[in-house]
Amino acid sequence: MLIVKTFRYRLYPSRAQEHQLEQTLETCRRFYNACLAERKEAYEQRGESIGKYAQLREVKELKATNPYAADIHSHILQVVVSDLDKAFQAFFRRMKLGEIPGYPRYKGKDRFDSIGLKEYGNGFKIDGRRLKISGVGRVRMRWHRPIEGRIKTLRIRHAADGWYASFACEVERQPLPETGQAVGADVGISTLIATSDGQRIENPKWYRAEQAELRILQRTVSRRQKGGSNRRKAVVQLQRKHAKIANCRKDYMDKQVHDWVVHYDLIALEDLQILNMVQNHKLAKSILDGGWGYLKQQLTFKAAEAGRELVLVKPAYTSRTCSHCGRIFEDLTLADRWVECECGLSLDRDINAARNILKRALQNRGGQPRWELTWAVAPCVSQEASAL
Repeated sequence: MLIVKTFRYRLYPSRAQEHQLEQTLETCRRFYNACLAERKEAYEQRGESIGKYAQLREVKELKATNPYAADIHSHILQVVVSDLDKAFQAFFRRMKLGEIPGYPRYKGKDRFDSIGLKEYGNGFKIDGRRLKISGVGRVRMRWHRPIEGRIKTLRIRHAADGWYASFACEVERQPLPETGQAVGADVGISTLIATSDGQRIENPKWYRAEQAELRILQRTVSRRQKGGSNRRKAVVQLQRKHAKIANCRKDYMDKQVHDWVVHYDLIALEDLQILNMVQNHKLAKSILDGGWGYLKQQLTFKAAEAGRELVLVKPAYTSRTCSHCGRIFEDLTLADRWVECECGLSLDRDINAARNILKRALQNRGGQPRWELTWAVAPCVSQEASAL
């Protein structure tokens, strides 16, 4: 079975190549805004809808009349039209579902950061250990891992810390051997992740750890004159600090996801509605700093690639229910981090929730006997023993 997998590499363009990439980005940004204005004005003034293919035919005219677009590969400009059409399709989809639609917006200079090519060998190809891009040349690239499968498309992105190339490749899915093990995971704030087998993963709190330095960088930006070069330099420093925090969070989560995918056939997780939870302004920063959404996203991708099963369960009463007898603790508050039940259970609150998550996952899918609840025969641990 073929799946699409993305391989991302760091680019090191020369000064001339970087100038050409920046100029290409700016030309594509202006073309994107022109296409958006054309659609908007046609509907508001004449009630007409301009589609994707009508605007794709404008690419040839743009290359003939715009000197900046003349040397840009036509596929790059066609991808701009496709990106705009995807934005409109997402807008219409949200309209039908009754969600907040979010009309496609014009892209400012700092809000358009990528270009795409849609066919390997036509506009881009790998030449030795470099990436050859039409109109740019052979760009140095860091091959930190081998690329796999058949290369389909390329997306070049300008981030705060440099340029990156992402190859979308078709690869054969490689299921891992079965282990006969299952795990439930409860995400939180004080403890980032607690698992049903008793493991507690502490929360590094990446954002809060860097908050003091972020305040200094933010004050530096606010004191610089708008439009000046010094302000731009300060903004870049602030962006790089945020990028570093995000990379630390992703690296930590990627390692955890890899460990789960290797050791467990079934992974159970709460189906949390994070956008609703962050409406609580007292907890929003801690929730977003935990990276729960990224954990769920990566588990979805990696479980499918490795042939594992990810089960999302409703989070209601997972913390308030005894994982042994099913009794509900009505008087339990967020301050209570330990649960004790009349049946003899004495357990950390988060581990108890993780066991409930796994039990619900097994119940939802019929509870196949090859996954055993490994804690069923384990003795209850006292709070004092756990502290040791």
